[in-house]
Amino acid sequence: MVEALLFAAAQPMTLRDMAARMPAGCDAAEALARLRARYEGRGVELMRVGDAWAFRTAADLGFLMQDQVVETRRLSRAATEVLAIVAYHQPVTRTEIEEIRGVALSRGTLDQLIEMGWVRLGRRRQTPGRPVTFVVTEGFLDHFGLSNTGDLPGLAELRAAGLLDPRPGGGMATDLAAAGGDADIPADEGPGDDLFGD
Repeated sequence: MVEALLFAAAQPMTLRDMAARMPAGCDAAEALARLRARYEGRGVELMRVGDAWAFRTAADLGFLMQDQVVETRRLSRAATEVLAIVAYHQPVTRTEIEEIRGVALSRGTLDQLIEMGWVRLGRRRQTPGRPVTFVVTEGFLDHFGLSNTGDLPGLAELRAAGLLDPRPGGGMATDLAAAGGDADIPADEGPGDDLFGD
C-alpha cells in the first residue's frame, strides 16, 4: 500500500499522510524501511524529502532523464528591420537606423541583437559627437550562409522572390514586414518592444 501511494502521489508524502489513507493498525514507518531496503541500488530509490518520502531516479542515472531541446524563436518585426538595416547599410549609426525606419529605436532591440552575436559595435564616425556605428558579425554571415555582405540579395532578387511589397509607397517598414511575414503586427512597435515576437 505504501509503495502504491508513493508511486501515485504527485508530491512527496509524510508518514501522517500515508497513515491517514491506510487501514487502522498498519505501520507506514516499517513499510518504508522495507521498501527502502528493497529499492536500494536500483534505478529508482526511496528518498527522504524533508519530512516526507518519494520515489526518485537514482542520482547516478539522472543523465538518462536529461533532454536537450533547440528552441526556435522568431525575431520581432522591429528586430528584423534593424538587422536588415545594419546588414544593408553598415556601418550605420543609431540615428541613421531611426531615420531609415521612421520610428525611434528601442535600446533593447540593438542590445539583444548584439547579445545574439549578429550585430557588433563598429568604428566611431569622425563627425561631431563621434557616434558609434553598428555592423553585422561573422556569426550573422554564418547563420545565413553568406561569405560576406555582398552576398545579400539585392532589391531585384527580393522582388523576384515576392518578399517586397510591389505597391508604390509601401516603404521599407512595409517591405521588411512582408519579408518577415509579420504583416498583422502594428506599424510602430514602440520603444518597449522585445526582440522576439510571441
